[in-house]
Amino acid sequence: MKKTSYLKVKDYSVSGDSFELIYNKTFDFLETQPQPSLDKLPDYYQSEDYISHTDSQRTLFEKAYQFVKKIAIKRKLKIIKSNAKEGKYLLDFGCGTGDFLKEAQKKGWTVFGVEPNEQARQIANKKTNNLVFNSDHISKFKKESFDVITLWHVLEHLPNTKEQLSVFNKLLKPNGILIVAVPNYKSYDARYYKNFWAAFDVPRHLWHFSRTAINNLVSIENMKVIKTYPMLFDAFYVSLLSEKYKSGKMKPLLSFLIGCFSNLRAISTKEYSSLIYCIKKEKI
Repeated sequence: MKKTSYLKVKDYSVSGDSFELIYNKTFDFLETQPQPSLDKLPDYYQSEDYISHTDSQRTLFEKAYQFVKKIAIKRKLKIIKSNAKEGKYLLDFGCGTGDFLKEAQKKGWTVFGVEPNEQARQIANKKTNNLVFNSDHISKFKKESFDVITLWHVLEHLPNTKEQLSVFNKLLKPNGILIVAVPNYKSYDARYYKNFWAAFDVPRHLWHFSRTAINNLVSIENMKVIKTYPMLFDAFYVSLLSEKYKSGKMKPLLSFLIGCFSNLRAISTKEYSSLIYCIKKEKI
């Protein structure tokens, strides 16, 4: 398994620690090195600025984030509806503060969530009538329990990616769908910002995927990507944070232009800042 150094990066949001991205040629993904031990990893999430673990709207940026999140949730539910028309049971792994689960419930889904962060889990449980559990609970679900399993910007956070995909495969019903959204390190904004690209988000992001990497990983579990969808807002959000890391200021206009160019370029290359993958088991 050939691995080479790809880029040296830094944790700009919490610790200031330095890391290296190692390229795995076999799968076409990048691996954060060194990876924090499992007992130390939660320390890198201890920040008021880690917005996915709160419903905070203290600043204009946070208010904009929460507004865009509502729009994104509606689109996510449309994607699920078009790919799992007869589904009933849904598991959202890494569900954050539970807004997506709450809306899925309203649409008639029987929902469950898994969220390791205690603060986010408490918020989510208030919205879903205590249907969100910690990570250990995943082993208590029976095989073939779910029609849909979703991971919205979560897979990149999980240690032992291959083992996790195997678990999700077993939890899916025969015609079930796994939906995974992850950043794409081959996007234009990633190439433009390089070591300042906010979506590297080391060391919280342990892995950094390309379209090829996702296809390679799911094929191990006899699964196949059947559709991909771009996450257009991500190019703007990531560019805004990347400018802050690069220059100390967010520079909204420049960030908007970089985000626009990234999305326009991806029309032909398909290398959007982030992508949603709809994945199904292949028939044996």
